[in-house]
Amino acid sequence: MRKRRVGLLGGSFNPAHEGHVHISRLALKHLALDELWWLVSPQNPLKPVKGMASLAKRLAAAQALAPDRRVRVTDLERRLGTRFTVDTLKALQRRFPRIAFVWIAGADILEQLPRWRRWPEVMSRVPIAVFDRPSYSLKALASKAAQRYRRQRIAPRTAHRLADMTPPAWVFVPSRLHAASATALRKQGRVTPKRSRKS
Repeated sequence: MRKRRVGLLGGSFNPAHEGHVHISRLALKHLALDELWWLVSPQNPLKPVKGMASLAKRLAAAQALAPDRRVRVTDLERRLGTRFTVDTLKALQRRFPRIAFVWIAGADILEQLPRWRRWPEVMSRVPIAVFDRPSYSLKALASKAAQRYRRQRIAPRTAHRLADMTPPAWVFVPSRLHAASATALRKQGRVTPKRSRKS
């Protein structure tokens, strides 16, 4: 019996926006996931505290926007007491041994990955699915992480098998781009997302 496949989309969600919805729908479709969990971080170590809405507000806004019954909005990092992705993954794998996790990321995250704590361990813990983002694709594919793990990259046509692969394994999924970003929304003063249509 195969393990349940769960995608993990981590971030500040400050605020949640249609870009998160877009990448979630793509992940559910291309990766053949059973569920996708939004991990709303209490505080991203790489982002400033100033301008960060409270965790309760960010959770509520994300729950209002979640597009599908299979998308679960969680505060698991707060409950687990973890701050760094590598520690979150370790704790989740210990707590849920019958789940096959996949880390979901935009192309900008692949470029930033070497700044993460013990990032090679992140690569060795879970397969990673990278989705295209406007203006980031070329930088991401030329990044340190992409070059170091170039032999572990799989073709997009096999992305539906990624969750069952032994890491390190990753895929870059080219797709229709979505321009929404939390930074732009904050600059516009738009912190309350429009409700997305539920499936």
